This record gives sequence, structure tokens and C-alpha cells, in this order.
Amino acid sequence: MNETGDVGSVPAASLDRPGSPGPYIRWSPSFGGGLIAAATFFVLITFAAAIGLAVSSVSPTWRDTSVGLVVLSGAWVVLTAIGSFALGGYIAGRTRSTWQASPDEVHFRDGLHGLLVWSIAVILGAGLAWGSAATIAQASKNTVAAPSTTAGANTTEPSFLTFELDRLLRSDNRQQASNPEARAEAGRILETGLGRRDMAKDDHDHLVQLVSAQTGLPPTDADHRVAQIISESRTAAAKARHSAVILAFTVAAALAAGAAAAWGSAVIGGRHRDENIAPSMRFAWSWKHRPAA
Repeated sequence: MNETGDVGSVPAASLDRPGSPGPYIRWSPSFGGGLIAAATFFVLITFAAAIGLAVSSVSPTWRDTSVGLVVLSGAWVVLTAIGSFALGGYIAGRTRSTWQASPDEVHFRDGLHGLLVWSIAVILGAGLAWGSAATIAQASKNTVAAPSTTAGANTTEPSFLTFELDRLLRSDNRQQASNPEARAEAGRILETGLGRRDMAKDDHDHLVQLVSAQTGLPPTDADHRVAQIISESRTAAAKARHSAVILAFTVAAALAAGAAAAWGSAVIGGRHRDENIAPSMRFAWSWKHRPAA
């Protein structure tokens, strides 16, 4: 490299001279890389959800999800995070201006910009997730609050026990309307029996009376149904906890791998920037200058 900042006949990236007022952190390439990483991750995750590779779902079928599908979905999330953050980190390192410093210092600064890309993309993703959850929750409230001829689940009802509550309060009397307050109370009582301790006897007796009053079953049959639903609810709660643990572990692993990918790719991008290496963006046909027959 000569004094004018050229490498051979090709001009190199601009250099920050020692003592210059240039900032230590370049926000423009960091934000650009973060936006690209977040957009790429969102597109790939949406594509995965479209073909059925989702770690969690609001559908009751999540209880029957196979182990293979869970592993494949988790692997997709991790690989998607690695690829997305690697792309954003490389772009930030490649487009950021360099300076004259020791190789270790340049390495550290490039990696730091990769972590900035990762942080910006994570914050953007968290904001999008929060906004989507708030929109869905508001739409759900509006749906429940709107007058309807069909019975709907009360908002205080445990969402993962909706099917169990349907079975608990199922009645052969088609004319009897569902009572949202009774469903919510039954759901809260069921939740007390899903921990390490069994349901209190007075709560159990009250639940039996509630089921008997809502369904018209004799107390003996109502007690049998309550015992069966409690067992099924324990299984549903265990599966819900396992799903939450798997989802949290998958997201944490994906983010950790994405941070490492962003750091390493930013360093590689910085090395390509300093060595003035860039992939060719031109396409040439091998038969372009082929002589005529």
C-alpha cells in the first residue's frame, strides 16, 4: 500500500489517520447491516412457517408434533440466524472505512461492528414481535367483546386448556348456552392442580358441583369426568412447559450462534475491504467470442 492509499492500480478504502476526528464506531454500516440481517431473518422464518417448520404454534396440533419436526424446526431457526447475522456482519465490515492500526486492533473493531449489527437486528426483531403480539391480543379482545351467537372463550381462561375445558363442560343438552364465567372459574381451579401439589379437596368438590350444574351430570359421573380432565390437563401442561423450554433454548442458541457469526463475518468483510477483494458482479458467457463456423 502506498502513501496515497492505493493497492496496486486499484484504489483502496479510505483510511482514518491516527489522531483524526473520525469516530470509533461507524453507525451507518452498522444500521445498514442490522436492517439487512433483520429483514433476511424475517423472510426466512416466514418461509419456514409457510412450509410447516415452526417451533411453536397456536394450533392444538402442537401437542402431537413429532420429535423430528421439532429438531428440524430448531435447526432451521439456528441456521437462519447464523446466515442472516453473517450477511449483515459481512456487509458492515466490508462497507465500513478502515484505518492504519495494528492487525489486532483492526480485527477487534471489525468484530465490534459485527456485534453492533447483531444487537440492532435483535432489537428490531424484538420490537416487531412485541408489536405483532400486541396486535393479535387487541384483535382477540375485540373478537371476544363483540356480540356473537356462538360461545367464545373468556380472556381469563387458560388458553392451553381450552380443549380440556370443552370436554369438562360438554353437555348433551344443545339448548344450554355456554357460561364464560363458569369456564374461566373451572380453568382457574384446574390450574391449581397442575403443580407439584394435588388440588385441594374443597376446590375439587366445588369443581365437581360446577360441572354437575353446567352439564346436568350426576355427581358421581361429574366426579369421574373431573378426575379424567385433571389427568389430561397435567399432560397438556407438561407438554406446554416442554414446548416453552424448547422454544426458549432454540432462540437463545440461535442468538448466540448469530452473535458469533456476525463477529466472524464482520472480520472477514474487513479483511476483504483492506485487501480490496470483492466478488465479481459481472456475468460473461464462455461462448461470447466463439468464432463462427
